[in-house]
Amino acid sequence: MLELAPSIALLALALQAPAAPAQDAPAAPKEAPSQDAPAAAKDVPGEPPAGPKVIEGAVNIYSWGPDDRSKAVEAKDINLRKVFEDLGPVATRWYQHALTLSNPFFEGRAPGLRGSEVAAEYLEFWMKDMGLEPAFPERGTDGITPKDGPWKSYRQHFTLTGGAPKVEEASMSVAGGEALERGKDWSVLGISGNASIEAPVVFVGYGIEEGQDGYTSFEEGTDLEGKVAMVFRYEPLDERGRSRWATRRFSEFSAMTDKVKALVDRKAAAIILVAPPGARDGRTALEDVATSRWGRPLDIPMVQVSEAVAEGILGRGMPGGGSLMDWRRKFDEGAAKTVALGDGAKVAISTKLSTGGTPAQNVAGVVRGKGKLADEWVIVGAHFDHVGFGYFGTAPQYTGQLHPGADDNASGTSAMLCVAQAIADLYGGKDAPADARSVLFMGFDAEESGLRGSRWYVEHPTVPGDKVSMMINMDMVGRLRSDDLSVGGMKSAKDLVDILRPAFERSGLTIRADPSGRGPSDHASFYGVGIPVAFIYTGNHDDYHTPADKGFTLNPEGAAKIVALAVDMVQLVAMRPGKLEFQGSEGATPDRGYAGVRLGVMPAMGGDEDRAPGAPKGVLVDAVSADTSASDAGIVKGDIITAWNGEALDGAGAMMGKLRGHKPGDVVKVKVWRDGKDVELDVTLRAAKPKE
Repeated sequence: MLELAPSIALLALALQAPAAPAQDAPAAPKEAPSQDAPAAAKDVPGEPPAGPKVIEGAVNIYSWGPDDRSKAVEAKDINLRKVFEDLGPVATRWYQHALTLSNPFFEGRAPGLRGSEVAAEYLEFWMKDMGLEPAFPERGTDGITPKDGPWKSYRQHFTLTGGAPKVEEASMSVAGGEALERGKDWSVLGISGNASIEAPVVFVGYGIEEGQDGYTSFEEGTDLEGKVAMVFRYEPLDERGRSRWATRRFSEFSAMTDKVKALVDRKAAAIILVAPPGARDGRTALEDVATSRWGRPLDIPMVQVSEAVAEGILGRGMPGGGSLMDWRRKFDEGAAKTVALGDGAKVAISTKLSTGGTPAQNVAGVVRGKGKLADEWVIVGAHFDHVGFGYFGTAPQYTGQLHPGADDNASGTSAMLCVAQAIADLYGGKDAPADARSVLFMGFDAEESGLRGSRWYVEHPTVPGDKVSMMINMDMVGRLRSDDLSVGGMKSAKDLVDILRPAFERSGLTIRADPSGRGPSDHASFYGVGIPVAFIYTGNHDDYHTPADKGFTLNPEGAAKIVALAVDMVQLVAMRPGKLEFQGSEGATPDRGYAGVRLGVMPAMGGDEDRAPGAPKGVLVDAVSADTSASDAGIVKGDIITAWNGEALDGAGAMMGKLRGHKPGDVVKVKVWRDGKDVELDVTLRAAKPKE
């Protein structure tokens, strides 16, 4: 699921032992339970409702998660074969898919990684194996799949704008020595321009134009024309290696955008970045082009070097002048400003980067309908991408770590494949319905990047929207707890709850029938163009968007129940004579539940292409809710929130962390970047409450 808030503290679920054999997905809707069926369990005060129920009302998808009433299982000599034989073929097939897609070999399935391409191959393989037909025309000469043409491909290719540039050529050496090894000794940064330069080095310390208490890294009139500026990351540190100016991590003065601007304004011919030795809270590893796009690309080279290379540059340019740590301490105290190094430290840098987006692709197959309904459609979808190695969409402490994305969303992708198998078997079997709508099964790419795959599809559809009766989305369906399930979108079509109620009741689950058709997942793209939707979701947990979202935490028994429900829903919608009638409803906007206060802004979901050239890092505001803390303070759409009480914000996750530390009535100083200028606002925080 697309992250709009940080991970929420809910119980993580271990693999449940089967209580009873799970049945395969139904070939056709079952009859309602007879009077001879066992009586439903009675509700227990203070606990979730027992037995199958349909509960109509809004579900706060940011904080809702069923209570986990499962008992710990004492097990010796576990017989896995018997476990999965008892679970049944659907649970087994689903779990095999989910474990495969969340394997580290798939690299967290972020767009642009080889693992994403392998995941797309995996989906295409199984769609072919199940007998699904291709869903798209062949890719055009421009690399993009056209909307029109005969369907010969399972993939819809598109490009994510704002993706990281690619290093075509790059070299670096010091004082005519051997070339340094890129990736080990140095790296090209994503903000770098294309140029070649050989010039002496000036060490500019932290490169801060104006910090606390009059601190500056520059002498008045400093001119860096024809010089390479070597600059520390972050800001002055204490003896423990922590910021002198912030109580947590770093202050706004550490912002790379400000450092770069200060050096460009002084006409530096190139920039060398180095992490200060001993920094406790910052990243010391070399960045790459994907993690270092700090604003609009420059006209000059910008690279990062290792501590050892920086030490070597200092030693050649100032023999006996002290170590990198010695100079760090001088810059920490403000005892040194710009320091020109000798010709022995002259460096040669050459960079050539190509611009362009990140390749992405939706993967889809078709089960053709029957009879007079065959030209109408049901779409069943799930996003197969995740956040890769955590360079976006996760908390700072997880940056650079593999995110397997088992529940989010190997679980939904696996369920989609299992539903496709059941529908393909039904439509191709002896009990095939005489009249049934065609079903398009789709794996969406780039959901975590702002619903980009589903947005691309609804803007470039291969099936006319007025022919689609419903879109069913499965996102995070791998952790069913207490047989308690949320199904959103229940007011996106007239009488939808009543139409689906037979399937809900046959499922044996407690169904939270949420009215809203919006939300941070791919169904929202279809709802936005007037297509009824259903969003199947088992709830949030502590492992959301962390490296701990692994396959062994999933619940295959619960997944089999969800697959059976989804198959039943597809059949009800695909075989009913009339097409569902869309109805739009804003519904209640849920309180996200991550803080006692609410700011009232919606962070933009897109990438860097949504930001103005030269815009700083921070939280880009896509919308401001009326009658909130943000609207009271004068925050407007297009603002970039860059600092909170003097501490820099690097994204929405950091801002939500700040909110968790406040109570209603607190006044905070928020700095926003607006029309090329910094604006400081006083924000009085209100209590977080759901909108009615």
